Amino acid sequence: MKKIFSYLAVAGVVVAMSACSNLEKMKNTDGITVDCTPEVLALVAGQVPATITVTYPENYFNPKATLVVTPVLVYEGGQQEIGSFTYQGSKVKENNKVISPDGGKVTERIVFAFKEGMEKSVLELRSVARYKDQEVEIPAIKVADGVNVTCQLAETDGFYSFKTDRYEDVIRMTTEGQILYDVNSANVKTKELKSQSIKDLQKALDEMKSNERVTITGTQIVAYASPEGGESYNAKLSDKRAGSAEQAWEKIAKGMDITETEIKSIGQDWDGFREAVAASNIEDKDLILRVLSMYSDPAVRESEIRNMSQIFTELKSKVFPELRRARFITTGEYQNYSDEELRKLSEEHLNNLDEVSILHVAAITEDAGRKDILYRYVADRFNSQEALYDLAVLSLNNGKKDAAVSYLNRVDANDPDALNLKGVLAMRDGKYDEAVNLFKKSNTDDAKANIAAIDILRGDYALAAVSAKGLNAAVANLLTGNVDAAEKALTCKCAKADYLRAVVAARKGDSEGVKTNLQSAFRKDPSLEARADKDIEFANFR
Repeated sequence: MKKIFSYLAVAGVVVAMSACSNLEKMKNTDGITVDCTPEVLALVAGQVPATITVTYPENYFNPKATLVVTPVLVYEGGQQEIGSFTYQGSKVKENNKVISPDGGKVTERIVFAFKEGMEKSVLELRSVARYKDQEVEIPAIKVADGVNVTCQLAETDGFYSFKTDRYEDVIRMTTEGQILYDVNSANVKTKELKSQSIKDLQKALDEMKSNERVTITGTQIVAYASPEGGESYNAKLSDKRAGSAEQAWEKIAKGMDITETEIKSIGQDWDGFREAVAASNIEDKDLILRVLSMYSDPAVRESEIRNMSQIFTELKSKVFPELRRARFITTGEYQNYSDEELRKLSEEHLNNLDEVSILHVAAITEDAGRKDILYRYVADRFNSQEALYDLAVLSLNNGKKDAAVSYLNRVDANDPDALNLKGVLAMRDGKYDEAVNLFKKSNTDDAKANIAAIDILRGDYALAAVSAKGLNAAVANLLTGNVDAAEKALTCKCAKADYLRAVVAARKGDSEGVKTNLQSAFRKDPSLEARADKDIEFANFR
């Protein structure tokens, strides 16, 4: 028995030495292949995801060993272990993935939070093989270089702006009067030249002529015939009325030096007829309007309306007389106050300015304090929704989020610009679903751009590329591999655009383009030089 035990002891020692020897053999990693997707790690929605596939060759894995594999990212700020994975040989009675002596493949997905400094880094696999109390460290295997952070070049603070400035440098003015004719007549009656309509026109013309800021640009004389009596006849009657109206205008505008005139003859005035009927109290006006919509031929229209004898009689007395007319439409241009004049008026006579004018002064004022005073004045005096919204924008621009929210709460809840700004606040707080809902309700151009920005923040670059514009379109297309589309989207002359042009050049292997565009970007924004120094996009051009 002692001899048998002796043999067993010797056999155990031999097996142990053999297992340990095989562990040592696992230090040789020459036959191991590692694939990583993506090949270059990339920042996506604040995380760095990757899929690692390791293929172990035949006769590599000791059937009685376990192997603990730890992905480690080594970067300027230190190193970070990213979990660990345990594999076992075919004779190990545990519950890990088994690697056969004939070789095998394992695929693992990793993800880790991004930290500053990880742009310049190396991802490697560090492994330890174990058998009982024996342990062997396997040489580290490199997986990937660096973390691509091109997504950080996207504009994700949110797009918003002050309300559109409604101030007009030149205001178009129109004043109008008319004369009426008897049925089938083109003669201008004397009383028509003394009508209230003409008196009001002449008064308005006098005011325009006496105002040094007003330039009268011309008068249009437009003659009509009521839609009765046939199209051909009414066309000729309208022409005659245009002639007599021109002569009448010479008397109306006598001494006013208004010579620029345009004469138009409309003929049957079906548009005026439709408007007059719609505005009338005629009981069957809906029936008349249906007839107008059913027939495009003027003769058929007139015939159908005549067939409604009672209605036609009412039209003859209430509608047709107002359509036998000639209109005098005088246009002018009012030269509004210049910016300098408005600034002076706002300082000396602010009470004399209207809402739009004061808002314009605020818009052209660079001093934030003065802007605030003007917007608050307009908000208090006119209960101006525009001013309240602009105060919200001004507050947000100055880093006063609570004040911005307070002003926004006083703006109409359905105001598209306010909805967009609320979405921007939600987006900055990371409340992306809430922000997207607000942006969709807003549906402004800024809101649509903000939805694309959220797509980038979420890592949905393909969706962002569909609707993003400018820099964000360039970023989204770069991150989906569409370099040409990215290049086409870059129209801005800013530093970021130049930097992205350099990225495009790097993707195309254009070293001169990389150099030229980076130099331009650094001149405009020197801080970009430090970024470029560790940007994996330029790893092959340093």
